[in-house]
Amino acid sequence: MKPYTLHLPNDAPIGEPEALDRAVLVRDTFSWGAFIFTALWFFWHRLWLVGLAVLVGLFLVQAGLQALGAHPTAVFLAQILLSLLLGLEAASLRRWTLRRRGRPEVDTVMADGLEEAETKAFRRWLDRRPPPLPASIPGTVGAGRPAEGSPVIGLFPQAERSL
Repeated sequence: MKPYTLHLPNDAPIGEPEALDRAVLVRDTFSWGAFIFTALWFFWHRLWLVGLAVLVGLFLVQAGLQALGAHPTAVFLAQILLSLLLGLEAASLRRWTLRRRGRPEVDTVMADGLEEAETKAFRRWLDRRPPPLPASIPGTVGAGRPAEGSPVIGLFPQAERSL
């Protein structure tokens, strides 16, 4: 089983079915696509800043090692190690970008595949209920507002009129 994280917009009310139209599920495992295709994988997932940083980083490592006179095998191994690091951290970089764009992680589920993860995450989202409103107190109207003409009791009474 693999962990998946559910990302929804900040303004999504709890339990709202329409919010799931804009949901993104991110699998938190090694990404073979990011390992093999490096920057192209990030651009495919619309992670522009990360993709650009990956391109610049790969270029600087290769240029720096060649400028130092490193053996071509060492340059190749350094590129492979950087690709391995990108494969390991691709999901974290994708989650970071989603948080930065206003889509924080709202849930994590364990599933064997994307369909099962969608089913579990969406069911859990729809089962959530908004917090109940506070119970009405005698002498109040609605959620904690004093009724007209009733004295206010508590830490923040209404200001008294000056005589």
